[in-house]
Amino acid sequence: MSLSVDVFVLGPDGTRELLDVPPDASDLAGFESWRRTVWGAPATRSLGARFLPRLADGDCEVQPHEVAEFAAECALLREHQERVIRAVLEADDGERPKTYEELLHLFGRRLDNIIDAARRAREAGGGVIVW
Repeated sequence: MSLSVDVFVLGPDGTRELLDVPPDASDLAGFESWRRTVWGAPATRSLGARFLPRLADGDCEVQPHEVAEFAAECALLREHQERVIRAVLEADDGERPKTYEELLHLFGRRLDNIIDAARRAREAGGGVIVW
């Protein structure tokens, strides 16, 4: 099972309506195990991340008024991605790629997808859900 990232807008009655993923985008946000081992990992939390670590206990829903903060958190993770990946590999539980390069590549691609979703959410006046 994989995590997905989607953009939503709130309808007039407050219901969440998911937007289609554009053909040139991806909704992949990592392996299901990444809820704990990457996005919810101590290394991620130690940077001050507060949105993505929510995945350790459930889904990560970012409301429209929080998207700018969420995008800043993603930029922080991008800036410190090598530190996060090294810590994740040190805590090796056998559920991820075996090499630093492999995990760094996957992390970067999945983070790109999340950053793109945040951009699309800002443009639509919506929010982001990682689930």
